[in-house]
Amino acid sequence: MIALLQRVAGAEVKISAEPVGRIGRGLLVFYCAERGDTDAGCERLLERVLKLRCFPDDDGRMNRSVQDVAGALLVVSQFTLAADTDGGNRPGFSRAAAPDEGRRLYERFVEAARARHPDVACGRFGADMQVALVNDGPVTLWIRVPPA
Repeated sequence: MIALLQRVAGAEVKISAEPVGRIGRGLLVFYCAERGDTDAGCERLLERVLKLRCFPDDDGRMNRSVQDVAGALLVVSQFTLAADTDGGNRPGFSRAAAPDEGRRLYERFVEAARARHPDVACGRFGADMQVALVNDGPVTLWIRVPPA
């Protein structure tokens, strides 16, 4: 399971020009399920996302989590994070979870996030989405929880 995190001052996801999710300060979480991922992996990944110290403290050091700063989460599915770009000019996606399983795990991740964090918005799995963001820092971090 992969999460690409961007610390943002604000972010929004639209589908057909209609906003479906919007946050202020927080983390934009691009989420990807890989083949073999499980519900337990969702929990481990969420724990890491919520506890990751990537917001500045009073001294400007990355020492606070999204929970510490009362930031929001915007979770957007992005199967392309599992792309294999090692050969040729066209990425392969055989490492990504099958669509039905990817949707189930994405929805599980969002459900778990909403149960543990007060401000969670999301995109829509499989939709053609447009994402706008103001990257704060810029800070972009990658987390992978391998299948158990």
